[in-house]
Amino acid sequence: MKDLICDEFQNVVGDLLIRHSSILDILSKLAESSSRVNRAVVKSITDCGCLSIQAQKVQFPENVESFDELRQFLDSHLRGEICPNCEEVVFSELGKMLFYSAALCNTLNISLYDVFIKEYKEASTLGIFNMT
Repeated sequence: MKDLICDEFQNVVGDLLIRHSSILDILSKLAESSSRVNRAVVKSITDCGCLSIQAQKVQFPENVESFDELRQFLDSHLRGEICPNCEEVVFSELGKMLFYSAALCNTLNISLYDVFIKEYKEASTLGIFNMT
């Protein structure tokens, strides 16, 4: 069922994408949508203030014996919780980014679902060795 939803989304994108059907348009719109996601997160920090960043160099003790132990020293540096308004904006911008990702897949004749499944399999198979 989930593969059908992904395939149907890709089909709908193909049906809707008329004005920006050139690969150049799609690539630039995908880059723009990625920038807009970044900007929406930044605005939640600098404009709204529901989120903040507290970052410093991560210190790892020398006696860590496993990756599970290592996880306790990792930090996103993000503080706070995204408010409903900022979440809605980020959600919307992520949706547009997915739209143009699907458009790129359509143009290159690649299944978005297959991309998702391949990434899922690599991440679950390689686990911690899939650090990108």
